[in-house]
Amino acid sequence: MGRRRQGETKNGRAAAETTEQVASESRTDRLRIRAAWMYFVEQMTQNEIADVLGVGRVSIVRMLADARSRNEVKISIESELSEIVRLERALERTFGLQQALVAPLSAPNADPIPAISAKTGSFLSDTMKSGMRVGVGWGRTLFSSLPFISAKSLTDFKVISLLGGVGVVRRFNPAEFAWRFAQIFQGDGYLIPTPAVVDSVETKIALVERCGLQEVFEMANVLDAVLLSVGGIASATTFSRGGFLKEADREALLARGAVGDLLFHFFDRNGDLVDHPVNSHVMSVDVDRLRKAPIRILTSGGAEKTEALLGAMNLIAPTILITDEESARRMLEAHAAQGSP
Repeated sequence: MGRRRQGETKNGRAAAETTEQVASESRTDRLRIRAAWMYFVEQMTQNEIADVLGVGRVSIVRMLADARSRNEVKISIESELSEIVRLERALERTFGLQQALVAPLSAPNADPIPAISAKTGSFLSDTMKSGMRVGVGWGRTLFSSLPFISAKSLTDFKVISLLGGVGVVRRFNPAEFAWRFAQIFQGDGYLIPTPAVVDSVETKIALVERCGLQEVFEMANVLDAVLLSVGGIASATTFSRGGFLKEADREALLARGAVGDLLFHFFDRNGDLVDHPVNSHVMSVDVDRLRKAPIRILTSGGAEKTEALLGAMNLIAPTILITDEESARRMLEAHAAQGSP
């Protein structure tokens, strides 16, 4: 009986030691994998990892070496990803951007808007901070980015619509985008409750000075960021701007060299505003004020917008460009073929 109990005690001790050893190895494995993730994926320094994990730097060096020797870390650069990075760097160098974000497409002829919108939403989720004043434009790309923005509560966050409303309520009403964007971050929205285009300069001045819009326009002088998209005019189908502009306007703008618009400011390939009444009748913040914002985000793409995107590089001088891979290639090829204006 005594021998059996003694044997049971030894077996129990051995089992306990085995359990502790497995648990210890499991903790070591998890710690090693966490260290490898922080170093290779999150790009943290060895000292930073040591502080987070509560171990010495020498231990981190050993863990990383063990992870490599165990083939737990495999570093590779996929060809598709490499091409995207190449395009981003080429855009940054060519157009003097702080950052270019290029969305991959499933096929060259795929609709680029969903991909660009998803990339835009992700970027805005990380970029928007408390205390910011953000001026926003409108369009299909911006509207489609809303579902991809992570909602969070930001304090003292203000969104200013940079353009008046459209006459017919359609899917991309600029006022709707502005207030929904503000709502995502539980911020305050400031709108321009007027038509996008009025009949004369006198009407524009009267609305701004006598109808309480001066404050909204003055807020555009102290914006932290602007979020914009460009429109093309080559196609009559994409030219409709809420019913304000007609085919005769499009033809007249084309004759004057217009390639696109930014908040109804129509410009040519060089980024210069064309000589047309619409540029003085539009109820939107002028381009000079927009260029004062330290963060200027331009998000657009599509075959019909290549010239508009090139012109916008000079017109607004964006700091951030978000587009798709096919649009990026077209921009670079067109710029190389035509040269800098």
